[in-house]
Amino acid sequence: MNPELPEDPVEIEITPELDLHTFQPGEVGSLLEDYLGECRKRGILSVRVIHGKGTGALRIGVHEKLARLEMVESITWPAGADSGGWGATWVRLKEAPA
Repeated sequence: MNPELPEDPVEIEITPELDLHTFQPGEVGSLLEDYLGECRKRGILSVRVIHGKGTGALRIGVHEKLARLEMVESITWPAGADSGGWGATWVRLKEAPA
């Protein structure tokens, strides 16, 4: 057992905002899908994904993943000036089936 790893999973609060600044492009695929799935289950259908401006690698990875997700109705990028501009994308999710 690795003493540096927590024994129990850490629960992440589900809000209409996902900040990916601390993640590498290769790490966001399943995280993004799982997070958006949880949002959808909770009726949160408009989510702001913050990917930052940087080199654009994270944004490109996020947009490629979003394009493949059936639950995504639409994306708006760049987000408005008051919502992060080029560093964020609004994601509109389809309602979960009843």
